[in-house]
Formats: sequence, structure tokens, C-alpha cells
Amino acid sequence: MSNVTIRMAVPEDAEKLLKIYAPFVTDTAISFEYEVPSVEEFRSRIISKLEKFPYLVAEVDGEPVGYAYASTFIPRPAYDWSVEATVYINEEYTGMGIGRKLYDTLEELLTRQNVYNINACIAYVDHEDPYVTNRSMEFHEHMGYRLIGKFTNSGYKFGRWYDMIWMEKILRPHPETPEKVIFRNEMEKE
Repeated sequence: MSNVTIRMAVPEDAEKLLKIYAPFVTDTAISFEYEVPSVEEFRSRIISKLEKFPYLVAEVDGEPVGYAYASTFIPRPAYDWSVEATVYINEEYTGMGIGRKLYDTLEELLTRQNVYNINACIAYVDHEDPYVTNRSMEFHEHMGYRLIGKFTNSGYKFGRWYDMIWMEKILRPHPETPEKVIFRNEMEKE
């Protein structure tokens, strides 16, 4: 495979990253969104996520083929040390290690920010169908995540009910008193 590079996203990536995301909305129940967001909405999401945590782009020969980001897990200060991670890879590039490269980089950056827990919310089915496989769960297991909980029939899309699972990875041991999380917007001020 050609050279894969990982870099921080910029708002100008919105259109190309949205092209990666759109099929997950229109053709799968991996995303529980019903409508593809506009480029402006997607750009706003990138900007919002980048204020606190990394938003990474994987490129092959200079073209985006996937992305991953961390976002606020629950917007209360006691949860600052936990994030939710998300990854999307262009279908043509799955199984090539790009998701691993994105998550490895994301975890390294989050560790520097004093994050301890990474959580992933994943659509799940007991029997795979045309809209959802359990590849995301398997990918996260391979990356060291463990199943924390299952929510039954919590998402409805394409005339079907889908379960949702939460998986978690602990990046490092939790100290008695953690250091403050350093959000990206604070790091840039230093």
C-alpha cells in the first residue's frame, strides 16, 4: 500500500471527510444519523471537537481515506478524564491497518493530555444484516477495548431495531489524584 500519513484535521477537510462519512449515514446503521449533515455542519463539528481533543486524518498519497477523533464523554467536569472515540475509514481502505494507525496516534495524544479512559459507542447486532456487521466491535477488541455494556434496541433505522454497546480502554493506571486534563485549546496558548 502507498504511504499512509496521519495528521491533525483542519476545518477545510470537512468536504472530503464528509464524503467518507456520508455512506455510513445513507447505507448503514453504523451511524444512527438519518440525514447526511451539510458541509457547513460537518465543518462546525470538526472545529468544535478540535477545541478540546485531537481530530485526526489518515491520508494515502495526500488524499483523506479515514479519520478518528475524541470528544467529550459527558459534559461535566468529573468526566474530563474520559473521552469517546470515533473512527471512520473509507470502505476501500478497511483492513489495511489505517484504523489502528489512527487509534494509536489518538491514544498517544490523549495520554499526553492526561486522559485515562477511552469509550466507544458501537452499533451491534446478534445476527449481522445488510446494514450492520460487528467489525467495529471486533476492531475495538483487537485494539484492547473491552465490552462494558449493551443497550437493547436503542437505535431504530431502516425499519429495524439495533442494539448499542459501549466498549472501554484504560490508557494507564489511575492515580489517587489525577493531573488536570489539558485541552487542545489550552495547549495552543502555552
